[in-house]
Amino acid sequence: MIITEVESIVLLGRLHFVKVHTDEGLVGLGEISPMNAAVTHTMITSALGPLLVGEEATDVERLWRRMYTKPFKLGPSGAQLNAIAGIDIALWDLLGKATGQPVYRLLGGKYRQGTKVYASSMSRSMTPAEEAERALSYQEKGFHGYKIHSATPWMHDDGFDQTIATVTAVRELVGDDFPIMVDVNNAYYSHTVLKIARALEELGVWHFEEPLAAHDYEAYGRLADAVDIPIAVGEQEYSSWQFRDLITVGRVDILQPDVIKCGGITELKKIAVLADTYTKPITVHNTQQTVGTAAHAHVWVSTPACVYPQEYNIEHNPILDDTPIWTNPLLPVDGVITPHELPGLGVELDDDVVARLRTA
Repeated sequence: MIITEVESIVLLGRLHFVKVHTDEGLVGLGEISPMNAAVTHTMITSALGPLLVGEEATDVERLWRRMYTKPFKLGPSGAQLNAIAGIDIALWDLLGKATGQPVYRLLGGKYRQGTKVYASSMSRSMTPAEEAERALSYQEKGFHGYKIHSATPWMHDDGFDQTIATVTAVRELVGDDFPIMVDVNNAYYSHTVLKIARALEELGVWHFEEPLAAHDYEAYGRLADAVDIPIAVGEQEYSSWQFRDLITVGRVDILQPDVIKCGGITELKKIAVLADTYTKPITVHNTQQTVGTAAHAHVWVSTPACVYPQEYNIEHNPILDDTPIWTNPLLPVDGVITPHELPGLGVELDDDVVARLRTA
């Protein structure tokens, strides 16, 4: 099964998909983190796609290494790993379709039947009272926890901070037994973070996500040693080598790889081996509700380290909700996601809608 084309698809500049076409007519579908679709689109069309045309599509590991090593002498950037992720996911989708198997079976079969998910609120404009009401609504819908982002500006330790007020309001409504996660997107300096972490411990917060600069592993190590609240990090790590250092130097408690960022399913499975080796749980970073969630779901059910509830983005997305772009969505039922029992990832885009919304 020979690759004939690697197609990069950008919708309204907001979603980035990949289709890998073959000479047997099978097409694999993948997704890329949409942080900068113009860059990753160019990466695929100019650097990675040409490396794969004419290659055997089922040689997933060899093709991953080819994409990783060939374009740049000095090693890959985050954008390169993001682009590799989309192609790699599409190759696993192809492998499943070629063998007539769901991807999770190719990854070792089901370790668990389905995966619990928590509701991840991406809003940064809510008051503590509004956030609390929203958290309660998702508790009532059966989700297994709630994560806030609204507490403080992204990457600014600038004086505005409603972290403690928000968590206090949420805890009062949802009770003591409902997990609360706090993600502040690298918001604090070291002298601030200890005070916040200790206050969150008192409020029973389940994990404290990315409280420090992503690159400062030594600061994470000092924080992890000083507090009991689990520190969760990993959405800005793109390879198993970075996760090795995050574990050994950063000493974080929970790993958060993202399948559409960290080089795809191939690399995420290697990160999962590291997690098992160092006895670290995985709670992935997952913001894309379409192919990204489907790819994660196959990893979740087949990977022992994905033991805790995983992230599910609850924000309204016009491209997904008002103009559905896929024909068979994978959605949580009573707070649990179970991958489709279909060959490959089990999800497909609606070609007519894609053609209407396509910008690249």
